[in-house]
Amino acid sequence: MRPFDYARASNEAAAVKSGAMAGTKFIAGGTNLVDLMKNEVEQPVHVVDINGLGMNRIERRIEGTGGGVRIGALVRMSDAAAHPEIAGNFPAIAQALLLSASPQLRNAASLGGNLMQRTRCPYFRELTWTPCNKREPGSGCSAKDGDNRMQAILGTSEACIATHPSDFAVALAALDGVLTIRGARGERQVAATDFHLLPGKTPHLEHDLKAGELITSIYIPDAPHARRSAYLKVRDRSSYEFALTSAAVGLDVSGGVIRSARVAMGGVGTKPWRSRDAESALAGKAASEATFRAAADAAMRDAKGQGHNDFKIELGKRTLVRALTDLAGGAA
Repeated sequence: MRPFDYARASNEAAAVKSGAMAGTKFIAGGTNLVDLMKNEVEQPVHVVDINGLGMNRIERRIEGTGGGVRIGALVRMSDAAAHPEIAGNFPAIAQALLLSASPQLRNAASLGGNLMQRTRCPYFRELTWTPCNKREPGSGCSAKDGDNRMQAILGTSEACIATHPSDFAVALAALDGVLTIRGARGERQVAATDFHLLPGKTPHLEHDLKAGELITSIYIPDAPHARRSAYLKVRDRSSYEFALTSAAVGLDVSGGVIRSARVAMGGVGTKPWRSRDAESALAGKAASEATFRAAADAAMRDAKGQGHNDFKIELGKRTLVRALTDLAGGAA
């Protein structure tokens, strides 16, 4: 780890001003940033501690034409998962959080930091001999011809096939979450589905966050498909492991017919993968295995295996079918 300056921000305005300085990183739980600093993948000159900003509340809110829940970006993962508002009205969010990392890390990690975490691609973290466009633009992608078992099959490019690691981000994308971001020009809102960027030719640009900007809160709107939602994660071991494939799903079912559906996939995309094709295949159809299989085929229609991870195409389909089947089993 290289030397750096450390400061604590006393308010949001001060944090934004400090964050605009070149070489600055914000720190809350530090569960990802500190690891990357130890590996010298991240080499900030200034580290600004934002834990004193008070963004740690969960509130029932009325916004726009309906209600929902607003969650401060500094709420810890474990606190959000255990909150009755989240567990009761947005179960996919609570389940995704509880299936993330370990209890110790969930107690430390903030929701905003979880959304900002960087890929676990081993070539991204290896500085000595493996090129990585995400770490050093223009150097190449070692994963394409290397060990790519854990890498993405959707949203890839010639420049990068790294998988986005967050479980929470997948559930948030499925349930139409909206991020409030504060910067020098004030506040703005960004849909969770638009926050993370596809790699294209610029895989080092991972999200829609400008220098000095902070995620201050996360809003999730009420909806029948949010109240009846779930998160299923398939992985190599039962705890403390990233997803091979995962699915965040929500269904509004009446009389055996799906009125609305939400689908997002994890472990398969270079960003949390909202599948509107799968949702279209579900809407207005009977809640049946045949419908769910059609939705799974739609979700994986554009998937492209990289060799070692070809199995993810079929596994992704099966994960989605199972998640929908389990959820529909309790439909009214």
